[in-house]
Amino acid sequence: MDRLTAMGLFVRIVETGSFSAVAREMNMTQPTVSKQLTALERQLKTRLLNRSTRQLSLTEAGSAYFESSKRILDTVNEAEANLGVLQTQLTGVLRINSSIGLGQMYLGPLVLKFQSLHPGLMIDLAYADRFVDLVEEGIDVAIRIGRLMDSNLVARRLGSSERCIIATPGYLKKNGIPKIPQDLANHNCILYAYLSTGNEWVFNGKDGEIRVKVSGTLRANNGEAIRQAVMADLGIAASPAWLIQDDLKSGKVQEILPDFAPPPAEINAVYPSARHVSAKVRAFTEFLKMEFENIPGLRVR
Repeated sequence: MDRLTAMGLFVRIVETGSFSAVAREMNMTQPTVSKQLTALERQLKTRLLNRSTRQLSLTEAGSAYFESSKRILDTVNEAEANLGVLQTQLTGVLRINSSIGLGQMYLGPLVLKFQSLHPGLMIDLAYADRFVDLVEEGIDVAIRIGRLMDSNLVARRLGSSERCIIATPGYLKKNGIPKIPQDLANHNCILYAYLSTGNEWVFNGKDGEIRVKVSGTLRANNGEAIRQAVMADLGIAASPAWLIQDDLKSGKVQEILPDFAPPPAEINAVYPSARHVSAKVRAFTEFLKMEFENIPGLRVR
């Protein structure tokens, strides 16, 4: 194994804190990863990591070598990325993460279109509504809706997701129609488990922001599950407009409190490092930004 590859393994071991995680990421066995680190330490004639059955910790020399290795790898990657910009054909693997609803409705087809433009590129596409650790799971770019919570990540704005408050005619006939956001306190509200504001819904009012704490008998971790609960007349939900646009047109659900519609949520491309953004990530995010501009429900507002 060459020195740069060994450096890369060492850096990923430190970042993930796990030999097994790096082994899975690199398609190696855990003993192989351990042997490569031992060989690197032998070459350097110093111990880089203190190993125990429970945790890994950097030695003083390891800490210094980690920072130096990151700088060297970033420089090499940047040089390769700059070269890639000059190439018309992208190659290698691009690992993408997205929420389930956005992925199934929009991102999946767009990824296929992007790959058709770059047939030499392998796409590893994963859908999950939970906030994955990009570094630990080796994700190149994640497409996320809502406020960026991790200050260590970098975000590029791609578009916006309009939101609305919805319920079925059957539920509203039985329980009444809320006139103002505060009326939601008397209704069964279907909650989204990963909402950054918890059980507090935010609305636009004439005099500024209105925040209302809501409650209900169901909490779900993805938009489609919430949509199904609404369709079952269970209660009221806040939903991305693009997810239920066909249901609105058909009259299966109706928008309530339209004069207090929640502010649009940002859609961002999120990646781990500002110092190094690969040509693949740059090309993909630029492609998505242009495509989102052609989709009314996703373009920047």
